[in-house]
Amino acid sequence: MAELSLILREIIGPVFVMMLIGYLIQIKYQLDLSTLAKINIYFLAPGFIFNAMYRAEFSGMFFIKVLSFFVLFVAIIFLISMIVGKVLKLDDNLRTLFTNSTIFFNSGNYGIPVNALVFQGDPLATSIQVVALTFQNMFLFSYGIFSIRASEKGKLKGLLGFFRMPVLYGLVLGIILNYVNVPLPNMVLVPAGYVANAMVGMALFTIGAQMATIKLTKGLRLVYLSVLIRLIGGPIIAYFMIIIFGLEGITAQALLIASAMPTSVNSSVIAQEYSRDPAFATQTVMFSTIASAITVTGVVYLARLLF
Repeated sequence: MAELSLILREIIGPVFVMMLIGYLIQIKYQLDLSTLAKINIYFLAPGFIFNAMYRAEFSGMFFIKVLSFFVLFVAIIFLISMIVGKVLKLDDNLRTLFTNSTIFFNSGNYGIPVNALVFQGDPLATSIQVVALTFQNMFLFSYGIFSIRASEKGKLKGLLGFFRMPVLYGLVLGIILNYVNVPLPNMVLVPAGYVANAMVGMALFTIGAQMATIKLTKGLRLVYLSVLIRLIGGPIIAYFMIIIFGLEGITAQALLIASAMPTSVNSSVIAQEYSRDPAFATQTVMFSTIASAITVTGVVYLARLLF
């Protein structure tokens, strides 16, 4: 009970404070949500990913091993979600949003604090969470955007639109400069840090603003199903993968906990910019974040018990 209270106070609380601020300001001033989404996607996200890639510190082999785990993990959830979407006969756009809500999880402003709280800054656990964050951001701002654009405008236009995304170039530039160990002056590093630090707060603010404009009256059955796959199905799949791969100790614990995070805030942000039905994405973020207060606590307990 004490651990649940701590997670609610130290992690869920700050998340909902930022969302509440966005909600209240949207009610008061009716902000342009499309502009907020553009600020996130075209300014904050590229800066955040560049900063993360440039400053990342882990060996290539470790990165590949952990990345392979998350790639397979997401591929399994993707397949399950696509099958569910086909069975339910969802249209292309809604099926894409449904699938994205299950494969994109909040490894940053939720996952990193949970990891730090559980493992008390353990370098191995922290590195695993950084790889999860890196993969999720790479995947979200590449396939995530492409999939929505493709469902709306066709695969070719979706692909061309992806190559116009500044996130791609921030990612590639950050990796290259890190790999060749190019020192950057403070004139570049300091603004990059400012942008990176602003992303989490602005993304949560945007979600809150989006919530002020939607009515929670349609598609809730599908929302609940998405939340079930993300918060319950995700950890179950990760558990069996960990057993099959023979992982144990902190590595197993960190991977299991990382798999239990709620739907990514930025999945809603890109839906606001590119989808004709962003309300579904916003609802899945909200419901999965609320429900995760219970499910993440349970997964943390089980991770310690099992591994």
